[in-house]
Amino acid sequence: MAFKFIAQLFGAAASEPLAAGRPAPLFTLKDLEGQEHALEDALKRGPVLLAFFKVSCPTCQFTFPYLERLHQSIRRGDNPPLWGISQDDAPSTRQFAEEYGCTFPMLVEEDGYPVSNDYGLTNVPTLFLIQPSREIQLASVGFDRRDLEAIAEALGRLSGQPIALFRPGEPVPDHKPG
Repeated sequence: MAFKFIAQLFGAAASEPLAAGRPAPLFTLKDLEGQEHALEDALKRGPVLLAFFKVSCPTCQFTFPYLERLHQSIRRGDNPPLWGISQDDAPSTRQFAEEYGCTFPMLVEEDGYPVSNDYGLTNVPTLFLIQPSREIQLASVGFDRRDLEAIAEALGRLSGQPIALFRPGEPVPDHKPG
């Protein structure tokens, strides 16, 4: 709290994720096959969900199978609107994707985590739902059931079909910190 006040007093950025309503920083990162993906280009085709993670993070390991369910519900054309952004190397990221059944594109951060830093990350997983206007519609840290349901609802409106992210009777916590 004191850091945030001091940062505001001196005009420095507080160390917290970007909030809804703010513009999303543009970036280009490579996927596991070395192909570049530019956020600016993806936003021309519709909203994009960014999911920042580390392979060793237990909350990421818990969250990503739910993100895969979301991905399976929203795949369309050549624009999967969900990108995992790994803070680990490509081999570790590939192993994570295989272990947790993730088929959506996995992009790999560069040394020093410039994209994570631009987005103000302090914890993972951190999710950002970004509109084509570059506005962040939703930012979520850790596992938050209500935030994931809000993301599923927003992306379901695009396809014209509701997305049931959680199965009836499935024991899903309301929140798990990242």
